[in-house]
Amino acid sequence: MFKLGLIINPLAGVGGSVALKGSDGEDTARTALALGAEPKAGIRTLQTLDVLKGLDIVLITYPAEMGEAVARQAGFTPQVIGSIQSGATSANDTIQAAQDLVNYGVDLVLFAGGDGTARNICAAIAEEVPVLGIPAGVKIHSGVYAVTPKAAGEIIAMLVKGELVTLGDQEVRDIDEVAFREGRVRAKYYGDLLVPQEHRYLQQVKNGGKESEALVLDDIAADIIERMEPDTYYVMGSGSTVAAVMEQLGLPNTLLGVDLIKDNQLVAADCTAAQLLDLTEGEPCQVVITLIGGQGHIIGRGNQQLSPALLMRLGKQNIHVIATKTKLKALEGRPLIVDSGDPELNHQLSGVIPVITGYHDSVLYRVADY
Repeated sequence: MFKLGLIINPLAGVGGSVALKGSDGEDTARTALALGAEPKAGIRTLQTLDVLKGLDIVLITYPAEMGEAVARQAGFTPQVIGSIQSGATSANDTIQAAQDLVNYGVDLVLFAGGDGTARNICAAIAEEVPVLGIPAGVKIHSGVYAVTPKAAGEIIAMLVKGELVTLGDQEVRDIDEVAFREGRVRAKYYGDLLVPQEHRYLQQVKNGGKESEALVLDDIAADIIERMEPDTYYVMGSGSTVAAVMEQLGLPNTLLGVDLIKDNQLVAADCTAAQLLDLTEGEPCQVVITLIGGQGHIIGRGNQQLSPALLMRLGKQNIHVIATKTKLKALEGRPLIVDSGDPELNHQLSGVIPVITGYHDSVLYRVADY
């Protein structure tokens, strides 16, 4: 019988859809909820547990929103340990839960959160037992997460079935959220965790370097601008590649946020998911995004403002992916990844997608269906 420990950070990623660039700190989470953000960690954990139904697993978890409620919703009868103050959980609860699960003798700790949660897990148990993260945060720089919630389930299923899965060290990294909200990325190494490494399903550590291929970026920007249609909204995603387009347009840009433009003019900066839905309702609209270097995510990392509702409304044909060939080659054949939080949307966007790599220069690249 495989003993699986489960920890959910119930507020992980709550700041993403309302453009707060993170969820660390009580004030940030409180602000996000006041702005109408909805916690997603539980929903994403359900997607993982759905893969594990019917397997020979004993699920051990913490009370209420830290695991018990979702486990029961998924059809499990969990063994519940520890205690929390429901509605007021903190990093200390995550640390205590991790320690308690290790003391209980679990085979693996599965946790839902972001880089801050990974830091807490690392501080609590280091490499005492294997761990695996369900990506639920705004920023995911660490290599301890599966590429999607479903992929996390696939890795654990392999372990439960006795298939050979390599265990290895993966880095825990986190950034300074204050600097992040000011447009500066300062990632710091906090240690290693022991992680099952099935490379199709495990996220790579995010590359922190900026593109230096200025001429290629100019060509990509020129191509996108030439394609832009009048009277059409363009949702401009985060990242330096999209920033090159905004620079050629002569418009201010939110490097780590999402902006909205129309007829080469800025309509709204650093938009929330709700703003994008409201402002583009009933209007022609397209999206310009790039991939995260080293990881391949095009949806679900740093751009949660692009809600499933918006992307479903627009359709795959109105999503433009831009990237240099150098950035694509760095993936070493790994697919692009959509982790929208909506499995049906993830499936609809899978297959192949054109990636604009220069002026009148595109390649077809595979998008994973997991």
